[in-house]
Parts: sequence; C-alpha cells; structure tokens
Amino acid sequence: MRQCGFLFNLVLFFLLTIGNFSCTPINLYEQTVAIPAHRWSSRFIPQFAFVINDTAARYDLSITLRHRDLYHYNNIWLEIDLESPDGKKYKFKTEKQLGTNQAGWLGTGMDDIYAHRIPLLNELIEKQVSLRKKGRYIVSFKQIMREDPLEQVMNIGLRIEKRP
Repeated sequence: MRQCGFLFNLVLFFLLTIGNFSCTPINLYEQTVAIPAHRWSSRFIPQFAFVINDTAARYDLSITLRHRDLYHYNNIWLEIDLESPDGKKYKFKTEKQLGTNQAGWLGTGMDDIYAHRIPLLNELIEKQVSLRKKGRYIVSFKQIMREDPLEQVMNIGLRIEKRP
C-alpha cells in the first residue's frame, strides 16, 4: 500500500513538472525542408514562416544546411528573400563557405553527412533588416549555383534564436 502512495506522488510530481514547463515560451524556432532526391533545383524554393511577438528582443537568424560528403563545392550561393509583417520585401544574394581544401568541411559530420549552422547577421545588417515589427515574417532560400540541380544537398532550414 505504501509503495502505491509513493508511485502516485512520483507520477503527480512529474505531471506537475511537465505542466509547469509547457507554459514557458520557447525562445527558438527551427524548421528544415528536405531536398527531393538530394538534388536541389533552382525552381524548388523552400519557405519558412515565423511570428515575432516580442519586438524588444534581439534575434539571431541562421541557415541550417545538411549535405553529403560528395557535395562538389566548398561553398554555396543563395538568394534569400525576406518579407516583413508590413509587406516590405528584402532580397539579397550571399555566398556561404562550407569548407576549405586545407581543413575540409567546416560543419559537423557524422559518417558522410555534414551539417552547418550559418549565421545571417551580416546580410541582415547590410540590408538594414531588423525583426522589430510584430507579426509574421516569411523567409525563402533559392540556390543560385551554376550546377542545377545542385547535387548532394539533403536539407535546408532556418533557425531563429532569441538572444539572452
């Protein structure tokens, strides 16, 4: 009988703890899109929508990218579109380094798959983009490499973190 009371109290404690944490706002958005057949056509333009409610906070945006070791280049060229809640549109092209001939891939690897988290801060500052408007933002990524479709890219994504 005593053991059932202890078990009941333990389960109740875990339920209350889980319920307490579920009300805490999440300071992170991350979503990825799989590239069909690992062949990224320039016609395939993944979009990511997110909502900013806290306009006093600062946010860091990053591209997340996974590719196979057989990826043919040390870099990737992207065209990035960002639409703010007021309908203002920003478009910029950027080159991101994924590796070097001397050091190899710059991301983290497991077997023959490499993952990169690439900050977008410089591009946003250059275009004077700030996430200071409350509402829904839309970001899209288009690959603009000479190889089309771009082979061995597994997925592309967007990560947004609220700065502490």
